[in-house]
Amino acid sequence: MRMCSIASGSSGNCIYVGSDDTHLLVDTGISKKRIEEGLKELDVKGEELDGILVTHEHSDHIQGLGVFSRKYAIPIYATPGTIRGIERSSSLGKMPEGLLHPIETDKMFQLGDIDIHPFQISHDANEPCGYRMENAGKAVAVATDLGTYDDYIVKKLKNLDAVLLEANHDIHMLEVGGYPYSLKRRILGDKGHLSNELSGQLLCDILHDNLKHIMLGHLSKENNYARLAYETVKLEVTLADNAYKGEDLDMWVAKRDSVSDIIEV
Repeated sequence: MRMCSIASGSSGNCIYVGSDDTHLLVDTGISKKRIEEGLKELDVKGEELDGILVTHEHSDHIQGLGVFSRKYAIPIYATPGTIRGIERSSSLGKMPEGLLHPIETDKMFQLGDIDIHPFQISHDANEPCGYRMENAGKAVAVATDLGTYDDYIVKKLKNLDAVLLEANHDIHMLEVGGYPYSLKRRILGDKGHLSNELSGQLLCDILHDNLKHIMLGHLSKENNYARLAYETVKLEVTLADNAYKGEDLDMWVAKRDSVSDIIEV
């Protein structure tokens, strides 16, 4: 099973997850051209994709969805609320009949040889979700756009082999930055985004010996930077009451504008 970030950040998100026989994207929040260029680096063609899993309808997650899915006739899977948001998005154009498939959180479905487990997340969208994907005894997950987390989220992210986890902002940078007060409140709220500190604390709750690969993602362009996110999350792990130290983790930050290393589990 492989996982790779084609793009991850507040300006656009697109994650590849696949096996030898099944190829999926989680979100298509970048242009068709950039998606195709990313897939080329993975030696995957657009027509080989088995599905696009959409987390929610915000533009940084669906910007390229209409053009890309229409070109290759790729089925799209999302919650009913997210589908309503997609259908109302004027920028996507008319979606062909039969491409949009509703799914339910906490109800597993299969695409090819990958079991997909959608789970609820706390974000200011219609019906957002994250995805846990399993194949041949291995599990990976994409967990971004979390305003907060609880025991339910921790349970969904237990026993992973790899994870893409949100580390959106540094709280101090956000508080002193130029965003309007209302936007700052939204980002810091329970339906906003995970700070670097909260990302580290959530990671502590899901760490185990077989979680070999950790990608930090969905960084804010204005209120974070890669080194700060990495060091803050690492410090949270080191200071926590557990057996792990930050420097022992195979952890890195997914880039906004380029394809990440390929995770193989």
